[in-house]
Formats: sequence, structure tokens, C-alpha cells
Amino acid sequence: MMQLVHPATEDISLAGVLAALSDPMRLRIVKALLEQADCMSMSCTAAAPCPEMAKSTLSNHFRVLREAGLVRTTKKGVEHRNVVREADLDARFPGLLKSILQHADGM
Repeated sequence: MMQLVHPATEDISLAGVLAALSDPMRLRIVKALLEQADCMSMSCTAAAPCPEMAKSTLSNHFRVLREAGLVRTTKKGVEHRNVVREADLDARFPGLLKSILQHADGM
């Protein structure tokens, strides 16, 4: 069974976060996850920015987000469920994620 890598809060780097969010699709994924206030976590497919995206491409985007420390992924049955690590990101870089998303409204 594949083990999912999640960096500790203190290991989340600014360069890693910015690199992960520099891709418009990954930025849209994070925005979609945050917009689901009534949902504790979302499946990869539900958070996909466009339904026709290949599963392998989507998996790669989630791997990059996970390894950068932006999302936490858990396995529930056959699904991978994702949630943005807002508290960890705010602890490491206060206001960064909110600021990035606020200025990326045109995406």
C-alpha cells in the first residue's frame, strides 16, 4: 500500500507553497476545496477543476499539493479525501494563503 507523504508544519516551505500554487489548475483545486464549507473533505474527482481532466494528471496535481503541505489526503474506502491545511499554513505563513487567493480572483 502506498503511503501518502505529508510534511510537518515546520517543514512546509514558502518556495514549495508558491511553486505548487503557481499552476492555475492547482490553485483552482485549492479554491474548490476551500469553497466547500459544509464538507469536511472532498474527493479528488469532486475537487477537479474540469471534469475531463485525466485521472493521472489530477493525481499528480494532488501529489504536488500534498507534498508542498497545502492539502492533507486521507483514504476512505477507495476514495482519497482532501482538505486544505489552513491552520498549518497560517501557523507557518500567517495570511499567505488568504492573500494569494484574494488576489487570484480572476482565475
